[in-house]
Amino acid sequence: MNRWFYVALHTAAAAIFIFGLQRYFLSATFESSLLWAVVFGGCAAMLAYKQANR
Repeated sequence: MNRWFYVALHTAAAAIFIFGLQRYFLSATFESSLLWAVVFGGCAAMLAYKQANR
């Protein structure tokens, strides 16, 4: 699998997961959920990039 596709897929999955968790299960505001999604997506992208280059 292409390295950048793997990083993008991992980023999107983490962001969607944390957004759904925050917004629907923890009843957070939209802005707060979006902020957490961006933060966790960034962290997931960093981890996926490091793993792909290993």
